[in-house]
Amino acid sequence: MQLDPRFRLAIYAAFSILLVTGAGWLLADRMKEAPSGEGWQLAGSYLLMLHGGASMATLLLLGALAPLHVRRGWRMKRNRVTGAVMVACNAGLILTAFGLYYLGSDVLRPWSSDLHIGIGLGLPALFIAHIFVGRRTS
Repeated sequence: MQLDPRFRLAIYAAFSILLVTGAGWLLADRMKEAPSGEGWQLAGSYLLMLHGGASMATLLLLGALAPLHVRRGWRMKRNRVTGAVMVACNAGLILTAFGLYYLGSDVLRPWSSDLHIGIGLGLPALFIAHIFVGRRTS
């Protein structure tokens, strides 16, 4: 079940921005102890701001995607496995992002960060698999 091309483009753009800013922040965070660390730290803060802004836009798109795509696909019994995993991964990203923003615990924050990074870096492969399986079954 294909989405409207403009909506599909918005989803692809939002997730691409999230991937690029998240991976960029990860690199900047790892490089902040380097001799040029001050520049990396500044870049990391800007990337994190862009990542947060893109995540808000993505939340709006995911909210629109639920009745337009997810619910219809589930009722039609199409692409349920990768669709359910996509929903679960996005829910995991939302919950871990909430945890990163609001948890002050020295125990929970690193766990939430590692989980967020792992899901975020794995999501593009799942995204492609979901599209591929969906197009093969249509």
